[in-house]
Amino acid sequence: TVFENVQEGDQIIAFFPCTRFECKIPLWFRGQAQQQKSWSEEKKLMYAMELHQELSDFYKLFSELILVCKKRNIPLIIENPYTQPHYLTQFFPIKPKLIDFDRSERGDNMKKPTQYWFINREPSNNFIFEPQIINEQRTHDGISKNRKTVRSMIAPDYANRFIREFII
Repeated sequence: TVFENVQEGDQIIAFFPCTRFECKIPLWFRGQAQQQKSWSEEKKLMYAMELHQELSDFYKLFSELILVCKKRNIPLIIENPYTQPHYLTQFFPIKPKLIDFDRSERGDNMKKPTQYWFINREPSNNFIFEPQIINEQRTHDGISKNRKTVRSMIAPDYANRFIREFII
């Protein structure tokens, strides 16, 4: 496993998939998503059962990652969106140690709120002295992407500032 190569002094930063924890997933469970308008009740039920299994699988992986890191004393930081309602915010027993309500204040493309779990360590809370430059509608790697793709990414400026403020 990936954990066999983890050595003392290493830490893991995980950007866990949010697709089954985010706030719109209940609409899909109820068959009320826009894309499901023409679906039969049977199709909606079958899809909801598949979604529930995927949610369960992701929740188990999320929990197992934390359990392994806790057991092996590996520092771990997990990022996931902070939308409301959010499955992990409502039903996960460990609360995030940091919620960044406006990532654009640290150089991201989006205001998008994000939560972070710090396992086996605390956020550093360093003060960053330089002013933040806010760029609207940046691209990643020079390639223009649609809003949904850009929204799901973390801008390099944000990552750099986040690492210096909360990790180093």
